[in-house]
Amino acid sequence: MKLRFLVLPLLGVLSMAAADWPQFRGPLGDGIAADAKLPANLDPRSVAWSVELPGRGLSSPVIVGDRIFVTATSGAKQDRLHVLCFNLSDGSLRWERQFWATGRTMTHEKISGATPSPASDGRRLYALFSSNDCVALDFDGNLVWFRGLGRDYPNASNSLGMSSSLLVADGTVIAQVENDAESFTAGLDSGTGINRWKLDRPKRSNWTSPGILRGSDGRTQVLLQSSKGVTAVEPSTGKTIWSYDDGASTVPSTTVSGGRLYVPSQGLTVLEPGKEGQAPRQVWRSAQLRPGTSSPLVVGDRVFTLNDGGILTCGDAKEGARLWQLRLKGPFSATPVSAGGLLYCVNEKGLVQVVDPSKPDGAVVSELDLGQAVIGTPSIASDSLFVRSDGRLWRIGRPASL
Repeated sequence: MKLRFLVLPLLGVLSMAAADWPQFRGPLGDGIAADAKLPANLDPRSVAWSVELPGRGLSSPVIVGDRIFVTATSGAKQDRLHVLCFNLSDGSLRWERQFWATGRTMTHEKISGATPSPASDGRRLYALFSSNDCVALDFDGNLVWFRGLGRDYPNASNSLGMSSSLLVADGTVIAQVENDAESFTAGLDSGTGINRWKLDRPKRSNWTSPGILRGSDGRTQVLLQSSKGVTAVEPSTGKTIWSYDDGASTVPSTTVSGGRLYVPSQGLTVLEPGKEGQAPRQVWRSAQLRPGTSSPLVVGDRVFTLNDGGILTCGDAKEGARLWQLRLKGPFSATPVSAGGLLYCVNEKGLVQVVDPSKPDGAVVSELDLGQAVIGTPSIASDSLFVRSDGRLWRIGRPASL
């Protein structure tokens, strides 16, 4: 293997708070901030601040303490990679770092080079771009290491662009680089960027993101979804713990809730993992709950799926029965997030719709038009919703709490 990496000293260590949003879809990867106090009634006064971004991006903001991290790409070829850090209180720029892409930067016109969401372990920020360049920075913006995975594995790409987000577990950065040619998932040492392990994966373009599960034995398991199904691996070694081989989507990702897996497979399939080496048990399967681009969202005893056209479907999370459907204003690519039992859904035109699922057949209780196209999933922290477009980053919340 041709390894190109740079290691620099780590300066400063910050701890992770429970209210942080350290990765795609939050601390548990389920899109829920149960204790956050977001407003149900949104209007222009709910926008605390918005700031301009230097380039395109679909990645979700990562929030740790008083810092917000965002990635973007710029230039005619999207070959300029940006990592930006903003102050949470007022949106002022804390620092910005830029890098040249070393891998392929071609993507579908709908997405960009900054589609994968970054992740943090509370000490560093790890960012992956569609060019398969992976960078680790400390919280002051100092470079810790850089890996040009596109240089190390030159056939690992696809013509539409890569979008799998990063996950950090047990000191390992999980980079899912799955495509039609040189398809793999790598576990990178969080301190050096060197491979701890590398697994060959099904040779088919895949845009899902890795998930995390706490096993019945207390061990952390990383979930890798592909067209073949779902595989659970040990984060520090890449060892396979169990596998589900009945196929799965290559766009929406698996959601974990209550120890069960809600897998976009033949509609929506719910699995209950067993012991090591044993295939998980299927609890139920429903074609009526099939998700679109958005991943499933489980809130309490309800599971929600959203199709690309804007039909929100609510099902019984225990048994899979469809309970109701609600037509939202679409189209949608972003996955809904939840706070205080409400759902926050942002469509591709930048319209935020707040859904109260406790009302009969669900109801949209307010809307806020941000006026720019939004493809990426929002984040929640400090009683605020953080939404980004290609051009802007917004903080939305209760005026009294900002």
